[in-house]
Amino acid sequence: MTEPDSSRDGGHQVPPGVAHPRAIRTFVRRAGRTTTGQARAFERLAPRFVLPYTAQPLDFAAAFGRTAPTVLEIGFGMGEATAHIAALMPGTNFLCCEVHEPGVGALLKRIGEQGLENIRILQHDAVEVLATMIPPASLAGVHIFFPDPWHKLRHTKRRLVQPPLVAQLASRLAPGGYLHCATDWEPYAQQILQVLSAEPQLANSAPGFAPKPHYRPLTKFENRGIKLGHGVWDVVFHKLPPHP
Repeated sequence: MTEPDSSRDGGHQVPPGVAHPRAIRTFVRRAGRTTTGQARAFERLAPRFVLPYTAQPLDFAAAFGRTAPTVLEIGFGMGEATAHIAALMPGTNFLCCEVHEPGVGALLKRIGEQGLENIRILQHDAVEVLATMIPPASLAGVHIFFPDPWHKLRHTKRRLVQPPLVAQLASRLAPGGYLHCATDWEPYAQQILQVLSAEPQLANSAPGFAPKPHYRPLTKFENRGIKLGHGVWDVVFHKLPPHP
């Protein structure tokens, strides 16, 4: 989970066959400075917790050193919520995509400080990761927290959560697996709800927007927003079993 504008898109080319618009990726390049602590964590922990991108299916059991339900997170920002959720759910593996180097360093620092063993990081565009590294029906869940809302009307086509990607995410979920999106921008929340509702592989877990699941913590940004009267909307859908 991240603060808004954390799941951003920008430099990788989407390979042929990826069922997602070529103009849309999961990040934009952002300026940022890696702190000394983040750099030290990267040097010490990246060899163990950062996986190389390879255009072939990932063996989850080999990557995590165990067999366990695996959740894919797209864009974790500085990793505050990711670390919180991983600590809360030690029996679940978390495969986390983020290209922003200070964010990767920050999450590695949290991994070291909290002694977390159930996180692996891919510092690569999640659209390519999804297309080439995630086997069909292999995920227990997907988290997309506070993706770039692209507020301006002429930019809404750049939003991440659109039908081609959602169809591909659904194909990677095991039956009963979940897709959880959260945003603080109501027009985007409405779009997410509409797009997920139209995906035949998925069913809504609630009549509309979902109550905030217990595992998603309130970030500092979100707490500030709540005090100012801003809302946050959660959308949680589940993968339907295959037709007989």
